[in-house]
Amino acid sequence: MSTAHPTLDLTSFCAALASLQRAVTRWQATGQQDEELRDACIQRFEYTFELSWKMLKRRLELDLPDAQSVDTMSFRELIRSGGERGLVTDVDAWMVFRDKRNTTSHTYNAATAADVAAVIPAFMQHAQALLAQLQAEGADHA
Repeated sequence: MSTAHPTLDLTSFCAALASLQRAVTRWQATGQQDEELRDACIQRFEYTFELSWKMLKRRLELDLPDAQSVDTMSFRELIRSGGERGLVTDVDAWMVFRDKRNTTSHTYNAATAADVAAVIPAFMQHAQALLAQLQAEGADHA
């Protein structure tokens, strides 16, 4: 009997992370002075964050005996479940990322932008770690 996990297509998540990394690299090269590049980083953070937790959700749906139970989980429960399975290394950090993501959809000003931009480097590290764990669990694209 095989113990291999069902595969998960991570192509979009990989591409989003790469896109975010390119934008952050360019923004940091300006000494973080270019507002348009900062805004591009924030936008890429938003969609990369969305893809990251959706990929986690799909992995849990594939792995848990009752896939439908994943649909009823709150975000916090989903992240905690990912933490219990070793897919997420810091549940509290993911809650901060979610809070920052949510602030971008409700209001936008210079202080909010700076606050969100400040967490992007940490988010990238956590998202890369999640991607590595998802790849280790089985994926169609590395």
